[in-house]
Amino acid sequence: MGVSQVFGRIARNSALRRVILAYAGFTVAEYGVWIGMLVYAYDQGGATTAGLVAIAQLVPAAIVAPLVAPIADRRSPVLLLAGGYAVQALGAVMTAIAIFTGSAPVWAYLGAVLASTAVSTTRPAQSALLPALTREPEELTGANVVIGWMESLGILLAGGVVGVLLTVSNIETVFAVCAAVLAVATLAVARLPVPAHQSDTPAISVLGHLKAGLAETKRSPASRLLVALLVIEFIAGGALDVLFVVLAVDILQAGEAWTGYLNMAYGFGGLVLGALAAFFVGRRLGPVILTTALMLGLALGATAMTSDLVVAVVLLAVVGGSRALFEVAVRVLLQRAVPADLVARIFGLAEGLSTAGLAVGALLAPILVAVGGGRLALLCAAVLLPLAVLARAGLLWRLDQHARVPIVEISLLRSLPLFRMLPSQSIEGLAAALERQTYQAGEVIVREGDEGDLYYAIADGHVQVQRNARPLCDLGRGEGFGEIALLGAGLRTATATATAPTTVYALERDAFLTAVNGHVPTQRSVAAVVTELRTRDELRDGRPS
Repeated sequence: MGVSQVFGRIARNSALRRVILAYAGFTVAEYGVWIGMLVYAYDQGGATTAGLVAIAQLVPAAIVAPLVAPIADRRSPVLLLAGGYAVQALGAVMTAIAIFTGSAPVWAYLGAVLASTAVSTTRPAQSALLPALTREPEELTGANVVIGWMESLGILLAGGVVGVLLTVSNIETVFAVCAAVLAVATLAVARLPVPAHQSDTPAISVLGHLKAGLAETKRSPASRLLVALLVIEFIAGGALDVLFVVLAVDILQAGEAWTGYLNMAYGFGGLVLGALAAFFVGRRLGPVILTTALMLGLALGATAMTSDLVVAVVLLAVVGGSRALFEVAVRVLLQRAVPADLVARIFGLAEGLSTAGLAVGALLAPILVAVGGGRLALLCAAVLLPLAVLARAGLLWRLDQHARVPIVEISLLRSLPLFRMLPSQSIEGLAAALERQTYQAGEVIVREGDEGDLYYAIADGHVQVQRNARPLCDLGRGEGFGEIALLGAGLRTATATATAPTTVYALERDAFLTAVNGHVPTQRSVAAVVTELRTRDELRDGRPS
């Protein structure tokens, strides 16, 4: 599925189009509020206030996220998504009014905290909503790809929007514009035709997953190292969020508006160089991790020493790109090094600790500024990640050399339309979870009416699919079957029989969903896709649905 096909599918689905455009606006507003509040807080009390306000925004969001996410799966994803956008808009309005009227800064901070806390509702709600709005797996895959593009572009635009608004107007305008964008997003998704869920499925214990992930990480030196590198990367990132203001105002003396432009340069680097992550598939990643950590450190260190605005912009683009590549490389290597059935637990732990890392970095930055000034703080942030990688370079190298790279499986998945547009990290996760199986001519691979939860990708041979002993289709290399069982964990709707010596790779449902979503969601979140696939097969067979 090419780029034009992806956009074509989405353009023909009005509900899906509304969700994606609303998400694009949300991304710009989310980062716009974040940057704007750091600028405002810095103006009120310097780096210390900016760091404390950043922590005040991060901590409630981290606490609320696991509490509100089950609403999307068990009740109404539309309600959660629209409600989250509305609360974010309310928080941004509250901040804009507080600044405009000259109220005590605490009211402006409270508005920003309210908005950032509501952000935690958006991604869980959207993950549960998208399958109900798509008609087939390829469309769902394309929607996720476009959302990824929109998020990267939104992060890039947010810095530019804040910079322009601060140049031509004032800080309260930033929050007012973000509130307006979020209000439009609310209206776009509020009346989507998706019924509410009424699930009796027990909610997943987030604390239980985190405990399990911690236990598994403690037992594995590879997991300990890679999770630690991710956390240190986020500590550096959290410090940078605060230090961008210090750099723009105090070091470069370019004015508050340049906080937005510097963020834009940083995001541009991540967007452009991040595209190189596609080349990581099937390659050794130890050299990539070491190189990108050193590039980040050198570029950020040089940024700390320069007083030239243009040079700083270029260097920050390198920093952003290096960080993006580093993060993808570490996550892919973590997938390679961890057994497939443990990926969700360990990645869940990594996500939780990474959020904590952002808070630690936001707290660390003002301390460093107070001790030695902005340039010293930037230098400390610059050496943090390179030192961590160099200190454990030997273990990292051994881990990379011994990690299995499933080249054959990756090539097979890339040939399947269902997986072709997935990012490299997801492809590797799927490939590592595949199990090779062989069948002789005449052997039944799956039987109609049996319970099943596997998807099959054909590596060699031929398979005939039948329903009620009537042929539906013939499949060969680069094709697959079993989507309904993979997504819905229901009974087999057809029989698949090898008509020649055949090699297939089997993929468990949970492993697939883990690789794509980072966790195992409920069956409800994909019920619409399953229904559509069943209807399609029944129409092929000539039966009414």
